[in-house]
Amino acid sequence: MSGHSKWSQIKRKKAVTDRNRGRLFTRLIREIQIAARTGGGDPEGNPRLRFAIEQAKKSSMPADNIKRAVARGAGGEGALALVEGSYEVYGPGGVALIIETATDNKNRTVGEIRHVLGKYGGNLAESGSVSWMFAKTGMIAIPREAISEERLLELALEAGAEDMRTDDPDFFEIRTAPEDFERVRDALTNQTVAIEDAKIAMVPANLVAVAGTDAVKLTKLIELLEENDDVQEVFSNADIDEAALTEA
Repeated sequence: MSGHSKWSQIKRKKAVTDRNRGRLFTRLIREIQIAARTGGGDPEGNPRLRFAIEQAKKSSMPADNIKRAVARGAGGEGALALVEGSYEVYGPGGVALIIETATDNKNRTVGEIRHVLGKYGGNLAESGSVSWMFAKTGMIAIPREAISEERLLELALEAGAEDMRTDDPDFFEIRTAPEDFERVRDALTNQTVAIEDAKIAMVPANLVAVAGTDAVKLTKLIELLEENDDVQEVFSNADIDEAALTEA
C-alpha cells in the first residue's frame, strides 16, 4: 500500500507552531475543552479527550493547565462556550482550502479570516463549493523508527484501517474511515505504538500545482491563518513549488 504522503505539511506546520509555543498551547487547550464538553471530563471514557491530553503532555504543557482545561470544558469555573466551525475558501492560483476553527466569538473569527484572505488573494466560498473536493479521512502518523512496517501493517489492518502509506521518509501513514479512526488509534496506542500525530483530516482528491507569486502568497496566507488562535486546522489541495519560495 503506497501513495502520495500528506505528512510533509504536518512537519512544516510543526516548524511554524514550535516558534510560538503559546499559540500551540491555545490550540491544544481548546481541543481539550471541546473534547471534555462533548464527551465528558473522564479521559478513560472519552477517547478524544484522552488523546488530546496525550498530545498536550507531549508538547510539555504543564499538568495544571491540562487539569483546568478539562474542568472548564466539562462546565467548571471559567468555562467558555467554544463552538467549532468550518470555512471553505478559494485561495491564490485557484487552490481550495478548508479552515477549521474553535471560537467563543464567531463574528470575530470570520472577520479576522476575511482580513487575511483579502490581504493575500483569498475569498470565502459558499458552503459545499469546496468541500466536495476533499474526503474526510482518519490519518495517523507513526515514526518509522517506532515499529517495523510489517508489524504496523498487521496491527493496523486488524484494527480496521483502510490503508497504510509508506512513501514518506520519516513516517508511516495509516488511513481509516472517519467512523473507524478512534478504534484504530486506540488499538495502536494499546500496543504501545508511538503516534506522532492523529486527526480527522480533509484529504484532497487531487492536487493543484501552484508556482511563482501565487505560491508565495498562498504560503503566507496559510501561515497567517495557522497563527490565528481561533484556527485549529487548515487543509488545502495545493502542490506548492518549493523553488518559488526559495527564490522569494
